[in-house]
Amino acid sequence: MKIAIASPDSEIVRPGARVGWGARLDHHRGLIIAISALVLMLVAWVALSATPVGFYDVGSVISSASTLALAAIGQTIVVLSGGFDLSASAVVSLANVLAVRFVQGSPVEQWGGAALILAIGGGIGLMNGALIAWFRLQSIVVTLATMFMVQGLTLLIQNKPGGSVGDQFGAVLTADLIPEKVPMSAGVLIVALLVWAFIKSTRLGVGIYALGSDPDSAYANGMPVTRYRIATYALAGMFYAAAGLYVSAQTGSADPLVGRPLLLSMFTAVVLGGTLLGGGRGGCVGTVFAAMTLMITVNILLVLNVSAFFTTIAEAVILILAVLGSSIGKQSAAHECARHAAQWLKAVRTGTRARNDRNARRVSFEVSDFRPVENTELKGRVIGDWIERNREWTRYVVPAYLLFFAVVVITGFVYGPRVLVSANFYSSLLTLTLFLAILGLGQGAVILTGGLDLSMPWLITLSGVLLTGLTHGLNEAAVWAVPIVLCVGLLVGVFNGVGVVMLGLPPIVVTLAANGLLQGLTLIYCNGSPQGWSPPAISEFANGKLGPLSLAAWSVPVFLVIALLLLHRTPFGRRVYAVGNSPIAAKLSGVRVGTTLIAVYCLSGLCSALVGLLLAGFSSQAFLGMGDPYLLPSIAVVVVGGALITGGRGHYLGVFGGALLLTALGTLLAGTTVPPAVRDIINGLVVLAAVITLRDKRA
Repeated sequence: MKIAIASPDSEIVRPGARVGWGARLDHHRGLIIAISALVLMLVAWVALSATPVGFYDVGSVISSASTLALAAIGQTIVVLSGGFDLSASAVVSLANVLAVRFVQGSPVEQWGGAALILAIGGGIGLMNGALIAWFRLQSIVVTLATMFMVQGLTLLIQNKPGGSVGDQFGAVLTADLIPEKVPMSAGVLIVALLVWAFIKSTRLGVGIYALGSDPDSAYANGMPVTRYRIATYALAGMFYAAAGLYVSAQTGSADPLVGRPLLLSMFTAVVLGGTLLGGGRGGCVGTVFAAMTLMITVNILLVLNVSAFFTTIAEAVILILAVLGSSIGKQSAAHECARHAAQWLKAVRTGTRARNDRNARRVSFEVSDFRPVENTELKGRVIGDWIERNREWTRYVVPAYLLFFAVVVITGFVYGPRVLVSANFYSSLLTLTLFLAILGLGQGAVILTGGLDLSMPWLITLSGVLLTGLTHGLNEAAVWAVPIVLCVGLLVGVFNGVGVVMLGLPPIVVTLAANGLLQGLTLIYCNGSPQGWSPPAISEFANGKLGPLSLAAWSVPVFLVIALLLLHRTPFGRRVYAVGNSPIAAKLSGVRVGTTLIAVYCLSGLCSALVGLLLAGFSSQAFLGMGDPYLLPSIAVVVVGGALITGGRGHYLGVFGGALLLTALGTLLAGTTVPPAVRDIINGLVVLAAVITLRDKRA
């Protein structure tokens, strides 16, 4: 049985009819844009370079772009199927580290080790695909958890740069395909594209495009959707592993963090190469050209004597522009976007809103907040009525607290019962819980609306760096520096919200780009080395004692009450749940969906900035990457607390229980000989277990 799959923006062509030039150009529009961008950057590079650009320089660009191109090919395959793979960078690092262990010995043993590493990469992708396909989970959450587990495993194998790969393996991949003209990396990319061309011509290739275009139609037409989705991620994992092997051959050694900077670059290459986010249109050829374009952009920055700190900013800007540019030629989509933007601006300017339907809004909000309309038969029965109204959310909240108490009991067995009656234990536990509880409020509000905020790590870092840099340890300066830092958090939230609402960009793209922008801005501000100290007042709040507990610990119940009131007793909270359940129903009920989404991202930015301030005070100084360990936990506390990752279901009591659980688990592991990398593995496993156990089985 033959299945015809058409892209959403294509016209149905009658069999035997000739396809016009306009249709052909539109079909290859992404590839044409990618090639045009490459040619334009090449011309700019040649014009700006002080010395003539020859074959050697072009070959160097191809070699430099090969690692990114191979990884981006894998990411392109996943995106074509309608998914996202955040574990790609971690798999690159793992393959790089494994290379110095398995690519050794005789030439046969070296290439056998390389084949084994490719199989390991495919196995990780196989696990991702199986979890996503069998349990119908969101690819973003599954691959994010996998990313931390694989990164933790990589650090367990090798926690610092070093080692060496076999000479024969490295010599082959770094040789010249055509002496002094074409490097072997060009041959590697040609082979990769030939592999993709073969796969594209098979049923699997058709299935990948079908999954991205319309998975329901693909299933209805008899395609083995589950098998194709698993195969897609396995194939992508092999390309990530190939990228890690290639960088091993280039450098001759291993670095456990070599893949971390590639994630933003990968998505930029995918989108700039003409692949449509959401799947169904695009290809890997454009991705390879886009990877080279990014490398030439870096060379142009070097020619202009621009700091390397601007690299992530350039990539983030290119990513956003590429996503916006992918809608060029879609008149109906552009018109619809413009119409919604005009309506939203008018609503903000005039203060008008859709006509209220009190009954409809009441039902929408009550269903969203797990509070069904009151059953008249239970009226007067206080306990029975409370149980009936709260049965749904307590079912998801209670497990986090039960697990928390179990971890506390285990802590007593491991360290002795005296720990459980020590004020220092509870003071430290509540202080560290405060950080996750604040992040859980911001990330939780975003997740409740169906989004995800990946800009947290570098917003936390920027906030801490700004505090120490502006105050230099003076309380007097903190009076005006703290409001500035909080305003920066709000501005980042506005940026994310406007990108999602006004520009219609996927939350993962906007927040990932924002994280890259913030990384570049932080490095530029501190010139790669944070200066100054935290004001004593903030350090005293984070570490000072008031009786048996720290001031931060005493503030935990206060913050808990504020968060509960905000999400569950205010119109804003009810709107958040309404948008998460159904944006269309919320809009018909009179909810300003766009305004609510922007407010949610502003809340997340404000919470991240506040945590940055507190962390700087807790350690008395700021350091680069201080926010990185908090990305997965900020999502984990929400998921473990019973929230549905697709939005609409959750309660802040559950989020707070998740914060207590993860903090207690971290405290238990901190006093043992377990390496810190194991925490990432455990957090990843906790997230996967929670997502699988608490998923919406009706999906």
